[in-house]
Amino acid sequence: SDVCSSDLTTEDPLAEYEEVKPATNLKAPVSPTTVTDAQVAHGKYLVEILGCSSCHTHGAITGTPDKTLRLAGSRVGIAYSNPLADIHPAVAYPPNLTPDDETGIGRWSIPDVVSALRHGLATDGKRLLNVMPWPAYVRLSDSDATDIAHYLKSLPPVSHQVPGNVPQGRRAPEPFVYFGVYRGRES
Repeated sequence: SDVCSSDLTTEDPLAEYEEVKPATNLKAPVSPTTVTDAQVAHGKYLVEILGCSSCHTHGAITGTPDKTLRLAGSRVGIAYSNPLADIHPAVAYPPNLTPDDETGIGRWSIPDVVSALRHGLATDGKRLLNVMPWPAYVRLSDSDATDIAHYLKSLPPVSHQVPGNVPQGRRAPEPFVYFGVYRGRES
């Protein structure tokens, strides 16, 4: 079935139609992952009520908080083995919670922060020490933990390196405090 060029009509099949521009400039729907000011404000409220700055701000543990290092970690550690029994107790140094990429949580995702809060897991999968009261935070709702994470990620990044945790038997490189609960011995 050969078709000759003379058999083809030269009429424009779209001649009776008007060209219109497609409506591609519509606003995109709001993503459910959009963070609102109310969520960040609620996260700030929770961080303040949970007392995170008490440990994670340099000097706060000793009553002299450095406001320029708010939530940027502390070079004053917390002994978590008994310094009255151990010459060199195990010491934890509260880390930087600001979104600094090198010294803080800048490379952590929101789910990473939520996992640390609610499950006591660091990004490497290791369990956080109980000095960080994550066992008490297990009951935080998903939305509360997420709001805390959004608030922490909204902070200005502060470059502040703190010492790593020190195992029992090694000398701590920086000062530390010890919080203990004691009672009188029965005679």
